[in-house]
Amino acid sequence: MKKLLNITLFTLLLVALLAITGCSNDEADATSDQNNSSEENNAANENEESNENDEVVELGGKLVVYSSRNEKFTQDLLDKFEAETGVEVVALHGAEPLQLLEEARNVQADVFISNDLGALGFLHGQGILAGANPEGIETIPAQFRADDNAYFAISTRARGFIYNKDLISEEELPTGNEDLFDVKWSEVPGGYAITRGGNGGMTGHVSALRYAWGDEKTSEWIAAIKENAAGIYQGHGDIRQAVGNGEHAFGLVNNYYFHQQLLEENNNVGFIYLDQEDGEMGAIANAAGVGLVAGGPNEANALAFLEWVLLPENQVAFVGTSLELLINSEYGAEYPEEVAPHVVNFSDLQVQDMPLGELGNYFEGTKELIERSGLDLELR
Repeated sequence: MKKLLNITLFTLLLVALLAITGCSNDEADATSDQNNSSEENNAANENEESNENDEVVELGGKLVVYSSRNEKFTQDLLDKFEAETGVEVVALHGAEPLQLLEEARNVQADVFISNDLGALGFLHGQGILAGANPEGIETIPAQFRADDNAYFAISTRARGFIYNKDLISEEELPTGNEDLFDVKWSEVPGGYAITRGGNGGMTGHVSALRYAWGDEKTSEWIAAIKENAAGIYQGHGDIRQAVGNGEHAFGLVNNYYFHQQLLEENNNVGFIYLDQEDGEMGAIANAAGVGLVAGGPNEANALAFLEWVLLPENQVAFVGTSLELLINSEYGAEYPEEVAPHVVNFSDLQVQDMPLGELGNYFEGTKELIERSGLDLELR
């Protein structure tokens, strides 16, 4: 009997212990499930927050672009930006830098595109352009952008003579700026052609001469070309066509106008870069670029545009049909087969030692010097 009681008590004790152990395991499992559920929820929340942070913000609204470049050189680029971002681009082509100055108290533009780095530098000095730090700005060498990145260049060009091979040979051409002091160049078949002084390329050219020669000699040069040139045209496109048609022996243009003329029917033309001999000043260079307008109505879209245009494929697109030279030639601008053999990389030229940033400091004085000469107004 006593033995049976002991066995019964032992059995009851064992059952009790098993029950306690089972409860403990259930509690542990419940706690584990709660912890796992909490961790999963935290992870889900973190992923959700991460996804929210990684979400691409879609652009919308407008971007107002003022441009002093020819519309045919810029509109395709602006259309590309509009198509890829959904931002409506409102463009004012033919805008002058002084227009932005006049609108300083009622800012209309977000971005200014210029074919003259001097104009951008001038506007920056007047407080019209605002500093920025767009992604990709490091791809533009320091000498081609403002210290605070308020403006930067994308494409470059250099000055020279386009000439008609049926009227004059390369050996017969003048080779430098100083040669144009001589009246004899007015006596070649058809004479030579220049642009009006208000043209952006001519303004930059005169600024570079002022830097090298000073104002007195530069004024004498302006007087000489005004007197001796057979044709004074509105723009370089007019000159390249006139030379191609045999109306003039040669004309003073930016190199990419020679590239454009190679695509025309009347393209028996050549080109020489000025002042390439040892001891000479080197070719006068300039650049086209973009500036961020201070206080523009669509600042976010303006900054987005700057970063967009800095992408390699869009630096190439910026050159577009103008056929200029890329600052970053390794990005591989594609030129038509008629043009490609004649393209000279900017780095291979002997270029005047004037820092392009200095163009802005000369801009206003150069305009005044040209206007005093009367070259700004006269066409023939």
